[in-house]
Amino acid sequence: MKNILKVNIPADYLSYVGAESRHPLVGVVDFAEVSPIHSSLNNYGVYGLFLHSKVREDLSYGLGGFGAASGSLICVAPGQIGGREDPGDLIDIDGWALLFHPQLIAGTYLEKEMRQFSYFDYSANEALFLQEDEREIIVNLIKDIRAEIYKPLDNEQNAIIISYISAILHLCNRAYSRQFSRIRRSSDDILVKLSALLNEYFDSGAQLAHGIPGVQYFAEKLCMSPNYFSDLLKKTTGENASNFIREHIIRIAKNRLLASGNISQVAYDLGFEYPQHFSRMFKKHTGMTPSQYMASL
Repeated sequence: MKNILKVNIPADYLSYVGAESRHPLVGVVDFAEVSPIHSSLNNYGVYGLFLHSKVREDLSYGLGGFGAASGSLICVAPGQIGGREDPGDLIDIDGWALLFHPQLIAGTYLEKEMRQFSYFDYSANEALFLQEDEREIIVNLIKDIRAEIYKPLDNEQNAIIISYISAILHLCNRAYSRQFSRIRRSSDDILVKLSALLNEYFDSGAQLAHGIPGVQYFAEKLCMSPNYFSDLLKKTTGENASNFIREHIIRIAKNRLLASGNISQVAYDLGFEYPQHFSRMFKKHTGMTPSQYMASL
């Protein structure tokens, strides 16, 4: 059993690394002030942003490992697990951490905005890579948050902190959009690999044992998280991952319908439990039932 640090509130992590906690819902760590520290594998109940100029290669996130370049930003959300289990030695680490509890933004405009920041859903090998000016702005905003939480609590404090956090997350979104722009230029290779995986799945008969493959299956095969994989396909092809996979299945189905003419047999051969499910999907994507499609030919 792994030794996992439960970070239910920011103070749980701050206390572990030896940083002072000044606000019940927000925590800031300047690692230069507390390093060297013991590493930890964390189960997060808070949002967290970890900005380092260098990241250890043995960090983990979820079920995978982490590889990052200088200036990368790791983003975590409640319910996720990441970090490195403590082997007992102290490590030198630099940079900053910002943690905030979901309760801080509950009922605010930022709670609604969080839905657009899909980079929180990605595994750490898809971390954000910042330009130097972006990193400097984000560090300054984190410093502003720390200065604010050291002031006496008043009616405006949380609103000010939320505005700083919102600015940081929008800067992260800019880095995320730029990162996808670079990926799109080399995304043809991903589409080729995905098509090959789809053909291999159905040619091998895997659908007979496992049914219709989903987004999770192909994302794992391509070493991506499902959300990252879906966003990549959406930005590359204009379709979400589920539709892309189903369109490929429809192309296979059309060929098999032409070859056999037996709708039920084609449905079972493609991995559908019931022919009605196949007919429903076929009509949704083509506007015709399988019978109408064959009659049109």
